[in-house]
Amino acid sequence: MSFEAWTIFALFWVVFVTTPGPNAVNCISNGMSLPFPKAMMGVLAILTQASMFLILSALGVTALIAAFPTGFFMAKLVGAGFLIWLGVRGWMNATKPAPVSERPARQVYLHALAVATINPKSVAGYLAAFSQFVQPEVPIWQQMVVIMPTALIITTLSYTGFTVLGALMGKAALGAVFNIWVRRVMAACFIIYGVLLGTSTAPAARG
Repeated sequence: MSFEAWTIFALFWVVFVTTPGPNAVNCISNGMSLPFPKAMMGVLAILTQASMFLILSALGVTALIAAFPTGFFMAKLVGAGFLIWLGVRGWMNATKPAPVSERPARQVYLHALAVATINPKSVAGYLAAFSQFVQPEVPIWQQMVVIMPTALIITTLSYTGFTVLGALMGKAALGAVFNIWVRRVMAACFIIYGVLLGTSTAPAARG
């Protein structure tokens, strides 16, 4: 991968992981309601998902998924339902005290991993990255030596930033009313993302 191609890929990935989505909302929510070290388990889960999707993309699995619209449609419905359920539950629980110490680190990790993995729109992002930036004449794993560290470092910085933002918002949300409405806005975001996911179309691989 040339320096110019790497620069374009890095810029694409910055946009990909900094555009607010379910992962960002979950990181902000974790930062608001959990001690910072435990909230960072959510970032670790996103990195796990990103590593898995990068490897699957290199193996051509995301392109294979995109080639079967029925399977993508079923996964899309499951993902949309999951996000909407998270939003409705978050809205209903907004008036209750945030469970600061009741959520073990394992639960935080698995919840974030589910949010990151179950959204099939991630396939579109990874498929776009690999269809546009990977050079077919160069062995894929030689390119992965550059692609994976770049993607994972940018992903780490982005979602750590969202977690820090949540921690700062949590400290600012001292009033009960403000705290309730911030949590309801976060819940509404999950519902909106679920609806958008449910109405999205399958990604198309480059011919």
